[in-house]
Amino acid sequence: MRIVIVGAGLVGTQLAQHLIQENHEVSILEASEERVRHLSNRLDCLVIHDGGNNLRALEEAGIATADVLVCVTNSDEVNMIICGVAECKYPDLIKIARVRNDDYIRINYNSKNHKHPALNLPAERIMGIDHFVNPDIEAANAALHAIEHGALGDVLEFTGTDYELFSIKIALGSVLDGLALKDYRSVVKEMSLVTLLERNGVSILPGGSVVLAAGDSVHILAKESDHARIFQAVGSTGEKLRKIGIVGGSHIGQMIAEGLLQETGSKINNPLQEIAHRTKSFVSFIKGVIRKSNRSVTIIENDYNICKELSSRFPGALVLNEDISDENFISEERINDLDLIVAATGNQELNIITSLYLKTRGVKRAIAFVQNDGYAAIARKLGVDVVIPIKSVIVDTILSHLSGRLVRAIHRIGDGTIGIFEIEISAESVLVHKPITEFHLASGGLLMLANRGGVSFIPKGDYIFNTGDHIVLIAKNGGEKEIEKYFNISL
Repeated sequence: MRIVIVGAGLVGTQLAQHLIQENHEVSILEASEERVRHLSNRLDCLVIHDGGNNLRALEEAGIATADVLVCVTNSDEVNMIICGVAECKYPDLIKIARVRNDDYIRINYNSKNHKHPALNLPAERIMGIDHFVNPDIEAANAALHAIEHGALGDVLEFTGTDYELFSIKIALGSVLDGLALKDYRSVVKEMSLVTLLERNGVSILPGGSVVLAAGDSVHILAKESDHARIFQAVGSTGEKLRKIGIVGGSHIGQMIAEGLLQETGSKINNPLQEIAHRTKSFVSFIKGVIRKSNRSVTIIENDYNICKELSSRFPGALVLNEDISDENFISEERINDLDLIVAATGNQELNIITSLYLKTRGVKRAIAFVQNDGYAAIARKLGVDVVIPIKSVIVDTILSHLSGRLVRAIHRIGDGTIGIFEIEISAESVLVHKPITEFHLASGGLLMLANRGGVSFIPKGDYIFNTGDHIVLIAKNGGEKEIEKYFNISL
């Protein structure tokens, strides 16, 4: 596949690195001369010094033979204009734009009346954009989902199943401390599966001989209804989070507040609701999940004008115009009595420090937003309960859009070297009607979940691959090509 990327910030660079690693043909357009020089020495692809908002530059980057155009500059308007320029001459090119402004997404959704006959995409697209990627919605959704589960660790849900993958740290003296993985089912009776182990910053796909230890973070696949009992076995308590503080009145912080203050079962008069249903955005998630009466929300923001807006928008929240780094403020306002702090400022270092400091002052749980996997690994190792790397979330979303129709979603977890793939099995797959024993990845991998006829289950030794099955795989980076061959898909 040939992909043209416009914008070489963290998202564009991380996306390019992954695509190059998978042997895709990539070219990048970047307006910053300094970034161009830096990337030219780091990436094995064509890097052009240009903003990309003209057809000449796009054609120099190879758009005439490209399959996909991805626009991820820092400007919504620039991203949309570039897609519009490309649409004029290359209407069949798939176009993806990072857009934060909900109004643009709303306009695009309202314009959709017909489907593209070949790609099953809207015929009437705003400026030719096939997929909008809203980083704030994706990040807020991840935080709200973690809060629902007690902010004990990262939580990953799968389309159309009642199973979830959650991470949790093994407590000293718990039943899993010192337990060989082959004996896991003897102490945890619920149907579940340990899929990944993180130890000293390294992600491991564990075998039965691996011995678990206190301090290890394990990713466990289980039904949502079984989480509480598994938490107890691991040695953690899933306490209800009643008093929640949000640091930062950013767009992400506001969406999290809206989710927490949303009345159960109330109707959301928002055109984005149906978009959310398809994109897993925060609106579909919060509806019917979090009871306003059970939560108290405090928003801490340093900007007075933003605080005025927040007070008007969220009358049910306590809005404090204060600096979170002021120790006197923390003591006076009893911030240390909070059950959870969500650090959602635009400064990732401040988010990490705030989370760690408030935990030493008595706050039970902490969620911190960071920019990339590198900071996420550091924050997790230092003790932040849930870390959400915004740029990585965006890259995963874009990668899911780049894949074929049989690939429902792609996720990167752990230290970034592990991928999770949601796939629909087609009749062309070489594994159809063959047993699970026929599936082997040289780099390491596991079939962890299957859904057949609406029923989800953890596959056992007698599982036979069938056309139409929806499966979830976990694999190390480098296994994508084997997965493509097994299931006749494009990753």
